[in-house]
Amino acid sequence: QEHLVQSGGGLVQPGGSLRLSCQASESIFSIFVMGWYRQAPGNQRELVAEIIGDGRTNYADSVKGRGTISRDNAKNTVYLQMNSLQPEDTAVYYCAARPAWASMAHYWGQGTQVTVSS
Repeated sequence: QEHLVQSGGGLVQPGGSLRLSCQASESIFSIFVMGWYRQAPGNQRELVAEIIGDGRTNYADSVKGRGTISRDNAKNTVYLQMNSLQPEDTAVYYCAARPAWASMAHYWGQGTQVTVSS
């Protein structure tokens, strides 16, 4: 059973934008903290943004002002809108879900490649 199913991503020119989507099973979406992580080649996986059920958000310093995480409770879907993309944003992006009491994700999406290049 796939708990998190991602869509979006691809090749984007520098300065461009994209939106990633992640649909979760209802049992997860309703009680878990939803987030986006990314992993560039040779780097550790890092948190990009998180959103709690009440709408509170948390962003990595590297994406503040450029990224927006949001959730559509009716669709059990979380989004990541990224603007002003730069080559250093190139990575595999993962949707994730964790219980509020946990520091690590319990569920991961399949990952999607985002490449920022001209």
